[in-house]
Amino acid sequence: MTGIALTAPAAAGLDISYSNDTLDSVLADANVLAVFGFGDAAPSSDDPRYLRVNLQPHGPAPLEVWRSHGPVDHGRTDGVAWAEDGHLQFGALQLDEPDGEDIGAAASDVYQRLLAFTAGRGYPHLLRIWNYLDAITDGDGDEERYRRFCIGRAAGLGDYEPGRLPAATAIGRLDGRRQLQVYWLATTTPGRPLENPRQISAWRYPRQYGPQPPSFARAMLPASAAMPLLLSGTAAIVGHRSLHADSVATQLDETLANFASLIGAAREHRPALPAGFGSGSRLKVYVRDDAELDHVSRLLDRRLDPAVARIILHAQVCRGELALEIDGSHDL
Repeated sequence: MTGIALTAPAAAGLDISYSNDTLDSVLADANVLAVFGFGDAAPSSDDPRYLRVNLQPHGPAPLEVWRSHGPVDHGRTDGVAWAEDGHLQFGALQLDEPDGEDIGAAASDVYQRLLAFTAGRGYPHLLRIWNYLDAITDGDGDEERYRRFCIGRAAGLGDYEPGRLPAATAIGRLDGRRQLQVYWLATTTPGRPLENPRQISAWRYPRQYGPQPPSFARAMLPASAAMPLLLSGTAAIVGHRSLHADSVATQLDETLANFASLIGAAREHRPALPAGFGSGSRLKVYVRDDAELDHVSRLLDRRLDPAVARIILHAQVCRGELALEIDGSHDL
């Protein structure tokens, strides 16, 4: 623990940016809540605010930086790396799978510990969670690793009400390491979970997707207007079905249509949000096939405003027929 005497900001505030500054210079800022590096070339640090995600970037690999609107305390407790400002908490847990293969047991353990930790430190409201696991679509039928992960996550969440579920991403690493990496943003004040009018809520998916539907909301609108709209992992799914399996370009267009719908739902509650992605938007684009990375990059150049900040990562998406998934944040 740093021992900083905290004076919490008057309201929760969070700025998310992609930075080419050095890690040491970023971590020197007392308001930094979390920093993320991507891929083998990412720097190393034992600062609990820093987490390296082992997904290989395509092209530039800036640091993702979360800045609070007030000073941050940080430390490690019972295996959890954390940072807090009195309103917001970043936390991260990394857990090896039992016997190197039981992703369900790892997910159940991580989520039980996550809930106990956030509640115990006074940040009981989950806004956003990221889940990274190896080989997410390996296995047949209900033995698929993503389906087993969903069962374990739900077991760890227990009786968590579906209408309170946070925004989330679940993505497959390609490093062969059977370790579940989970990090989160939690708060003292509940946000507003949002659903996409074009899609069935993930937690209501039919049985064909496994015995336990995924446990997440499509987006989260924090209570404070000084925080961005937090967008879950989003792909070319309408209703509950994947579309356009034969076309990466059309999958991207469908994904962007889903984001437009989600932003529209958020603007009903926060009309000041821009109607489309722009300079206040930060996106992570996960692409399944490394042969498509250049293609997706060119498509994004044509589809998005040049001001939209983005990182492209080689990763497995949670459905084998989906070529890409995107998550991110969006504000003024």
